[in-house]
Amino acid sequence: MQRYLERKSKSLAIVLLAALIVATPPVWASPDGDTAPASTSTVAPANSSTSVASAPPAAELASELQQLRQTVEAQERVFEEHSKELESERAALKEELQRIAAFETKLGVAPDAAESASRARASGDSLTSPPQDPQNKQPINVVGIENPLSIKIGGAEFTPGGFIDLTGIFRSTNDGTGSLGTSFPTLPFNNTLPQGQLSEFRFTGQGTRLSMKVDVNPSKTTAVTGYIESDFNGFEPPNSDISTQGSSFRIRLAWAQIRHDKWELLTGQSWTLLTPTRVGLSPAPENVFTGLRLDTSYLAGLVFDRQPGIRFTYHLTDQWQFAVAAENPECFVPSSVVFPTDGATNFFSTQCDNGSSSTSAASAATNTSSPNLHPDIIAKTAFDWYVGDGKLFHIDAGGIARSFKAYSNLVTPAATNTITGGGGQFDLNFEVLKGFHLIGNTFYGDGVGRYIGALGPDIVIRPNGTLSAVHAGSGVAGFEWQATPNFLVDSYYSGAYFWRNYALTTKALGAPCGADFCVGFGFPNSANTNNKSYQEATVGFIPTIWSSPNYGKLQVITQFSYVVRAPWYVPVDSPKNAHAFISYVNLRYIIP
Repeated sequence: MQRYLERKSKSLAIVLLAALIVATPPVWASPDGDTAPASTSTVAPANSSTSVASAPPAAELASELQQLRQTVEAQERVFEEHSKELESERAALKEELQRIAAFETKLGVAPDAAESASRARASGDSLTSPPQDPQNKQPINVVGIENPLSIKIGGAEFTPGGFIDLTGIFRSTNDGTGSLGTSFPTLPFNNTLPQGQLSEFRFTGQGTRLSMKVDVNPSKTTAVTGYIESDFNGFEPPNSDISTQGSSFRIRLAWAQIRHDKWELLTGQSWTLLTPTRVGLSPAPENVFTGLRLDTSYLAGLVFDRQPGIRFTYHLTDQWQFAVAAENPECFVPSSVVFPTDGATNFFSTQCDNGSSSTSAASAATNTSSPNLHPDIIAKTAFDWYVGDGKLFHIDAGGIARSFKAYSNLVTPAATNTITGGGGQFDLNFEVLKGFHLIGNTFYGDGVGRYIGALGPDIVIRPNGTLSAVHAGSGVAGFEWQATPNFLVDSYYSGAYFWRNYALTTKALGAPCGADFCVGFGFPNSANTNNKSYQEATVGFIPTIWSSPNYGKLQVITQFSYVVRAPWYVPVDSPKNAHAFISYVNLRYIIP
């Protein structure tokens, strides 16, 4: 384009020069012998032998002008071609601006604040983000969104984040946790005294969360992101609320991600790859689906975990990703499950985490980690596509493989037994209308109970010392609707189901189950903590009462839930299930 403009200026100069030559008449000596004025060149008559200069012939000048006309016309055609190219580029830029505007609306970013987004960073994550999670700020992996608190040190960009929380909690029965998270497996029955006859209310700031993200771009095709996130919802010391409140600071997430071309490597503690996602397979908290709820147990039936592991992701296309991960295993069996015992040696108590602070074995009094056989292996794929004016349709599907091993000294000779379990999942998140998302998650498998929100047993042991995996399934269905830029409403129905698995045994090895004796899970006369199913219906409203791109935002977040727990067996004339009404009201300041 620059060369074209130079040629254009030269041609214009030639045209002006030619016009000057034609418009200026030749100056001849006057008949009376007077010469031309001193300001002009003296020109002798045409027939003079002493002529200094002569006017170019008309034919020669006309030829030069014709050549000049042809040159200008040719350059005019070039100009028209460049104009078409520029118009095409302008149309493409206009389309890109419309797409950016759609992203701004989805993110709730004011247009004037988004102007700084032109300085984009290299990143392998999707540009599109789901509706804003009220427990987090803007998606940390969205390209081009600059945070006003970001600080650049050398080649690294540090971005602090998080929020300040005050939450009021009400439960119609006392689940005994005293924390933000509801203990679904131990919801008390109405006839459980005194817990079933007492409601509970408390204020807490434990949900307050702090985070730090670090971005480095060593090259055009390589980007490195580090992320750490913590809250105050850790171990609660006894009597901590009497005079001062000193909730423990704990690690939620701590991971590093290296992206090179189409490959990603993630290592550290992150959301398990099994957790449903909103966009791609991103580990960013805002791109992971855990519902927009205040309950830190999330939704009964939701598949989730935060644990150490290593993950490899490959981007087959811009919309299609595949990942495989090796993550920390942890065999889980509730203490209510009965295992075969000779009354002196409970051989299984140190082999699986029973969810309490100790096991029945003295050597494991302070250790609830199980001696697992190998990491849990998880594979998953995700596909995203856009419909109409940028509405996002997301699907992900995956599976897990787990192994369990136990030692039995109740058989002669003593022996070990190993089994392998696993499961599969299918999740979708469809934006059917602008700002309105339909959500569906399903999960089923053997030996996968600990990955299901509300928890269920992974395995049981039969009288002969062999292992048997417990079948389990769960699902979540609901919607999220960003009705206006400052008002969001969401609702979900979720649940989980755990199949019974037990065997008859001799009196010395099991527990009474009618006329016989049994070991396992869900047998007749089993404890009412042998939970068959959980169901939860929940709705929430999230108005934003003040927002500024530079100073953060203030939100009121509410949650209203009804939870039902149904065991496999309850005594005659006892309630068939335990249930509770749960309400959260939260005032949250989100760091920009």
